[in-house]
Parts: sequence; C-alpha cells; structure tokens
Amino acid sequence: MFTGIVQGKGRVIAIEDKGDFRTHIIELPSELVNNLETGASIANNGCCLTVTKIDGNKISFDLVKETLRLTNLGELTVGSEVNIERAAKYGDEIGGHVMSGHIVTTAEIAKIITSENNLQIWFRIFDQTLMKYILHKGFIGIDGISLTIGDVVNNRFCVHLIPETRDRTTLGRKRLGDKVNIELDPQTQAIVDTVERVMAQQALTVKLQETHEEENEK
Repeated sequence: MFTGIVQGKGRVIAIEDKGDFRTHIIELPSELVNNLETGASIANNGCCLTVTKIDGNKISFDLVKETLRLTNLGELTVGSEVNIERAAKYGDEIGGHVMSGHIVTTAEIAKIITSENNLQIWFRIFDQTLMKYILHKGFIGIDGISLTIGDVVNNRFCVHLIPETRDRTTLGRKRLGDKVNIELDPQTQAIVDTVERVMAQQALTVKLQETHEEENEK
C-alpha cells in the first residue's frame, strides 16, 4: 500500500533488456535505503515493484511484459529519474490517498500552463472508457503522486501543482507528449460501477414490466 506522497527521486543507472523482460537498477537517496530488504515493495513512478537485489543504494527491480505494456517504465533510459515511495506502514500518516501501485493505463501530456506559483498540466487519456472514473475534485495517481483532479473535458483532465510538488517530483519537468502512469481511485471506481449496475437493473426491470403489460393488453 502507498499514499501517493513521493519521498524522493531515483536515477536509472543501468538497464538489462531480456526480450519481454527487463531489469532496471535505480540509485536511491541514502535515506530511502534504511532497513530495506529484498522482497520489499517500492513504487517506481507509482508502479509497485519488488526489490530483487540491493547493492548499497543501488536497487534492482524486475519488470515483466505486462508492466512494460501498461506503464511508462519501459520508456526509461539510463539517466532517467523516477518518483520513489517506500511501502506505507500501519500507523503512518496518509497525506495523500490510499494507493495500490497498480497502474491501469498511461496518459499523454497535452498542455502545460505555467505561472509564477502554479503549474497546470492537462492530460489526454488513451483509454476513453476510463474517463467515467475521472471526476472533478476526485483523487488520481499520476506517476505515483496523489493529486486532486481539476477540470475534466471529454478525454482530458488537468491538475494543479504547487511549487513543493514541482520540486519533489519529476512531474514539473515533463514535456508535451510525455507519458505518465495513471492509477484510478478505487473508491471512485466502486461507486461508479455500483451506480451503473443499479441503473442497468432498474432499466431491465422497467423493460420487463412494459413487456408484461403489453402482453396482457393483447
């Protein structure tokens, strides 16, 4: 479990490609390596990955085909920076919102609007069927960052970044066309899906009643 509060940035120092499988090695800030063990979970750009090897502050992670397909981690190169969050512990403060580290899709940066103390970024979702879960003032995870959704228009939505978020994460240095990992808020998904099922059942009930009434009138 994660909270969407990025704890630091790691740098990719090596990548081993093995077809539909790769290992990347991330150099972590020293404070994020304390008490770290192999088998632990760490979010890389919001994607939950398992630590496979520890060499000082050089940490190895394996990425399978599905991870490479669904996330932007397959586009990383040596020198790339990633947002890092260690798994949350029971009793920790949740400053963002509860996140699983399970990426459902990617989005493309469509517009960037900057001002002195604010950065507004617009994203285009590739899978438009997911837009029903992206609601004004709802939660969303973007490259592992817990953010509040701003305006939503068709298949686009925006977020606003304060200077602290711009400095702490990689999002403030993204460019037009860059892809980001998207994790949807599970509570929003549950509510939307439940409402859809109830409405579909009600529509079916009405249809059956109308059919029954028509047969009785014959």
